[in-house]
Amino acid sequence: MIDEQQLIQKLQRIERLHSGATTPGEKEASAQAIDRIRQRLEAARQADPPVEYRFTLSDMWSRKLFVALLRRYGIEPYRYYRQRYTTVMAKVPRSFVDETLWPEFEELDQTLRSYLEEVTNRVVSESVFADSSEAAVVEEPKSLSSGG
Repeated sequence: MIDEQQLIQKLQRIERLHSGATTPGEKEASAQAIDRIRQRLEAARQADPPVEYRFTLSDMWSRKLFVALLRRYGIEPYRYYRQRYTTVMAKVPRSFVDETLWPEFEELDQTLRSYLEEVTNRVVSESVFADSSEAAVVEEPKSLSSGG
């Protein structure tokens, strides 16, 4: 089980990996990593005009992470009136989404989900009941015939 500080460090390593860090000194400079990704985004905007994307995220944790990632790179997330809370809209160059944003999000999201699952399982088993496994899958009962 990793602790919160280890999780933060792991997420920062993922970010540096996606920024294209190549030297040991660069790998320690989070601000430089963000700047490199912002430069990549700006280059993508010049070559590939932003298009409106609709991202549908499965839960509030993924949505919070994705919105924070967009804002980090200067992309303004929004949603239209009556859209679901799990929907996030953004205008982003397609190449940036395909090559940087989405791959980075998926890796960060998987890391965060694993951590949250570990914490949830531990807390539930220690405070509620030790067996928090999935419910059994059983056959549906046969319906009674209406023949009378």
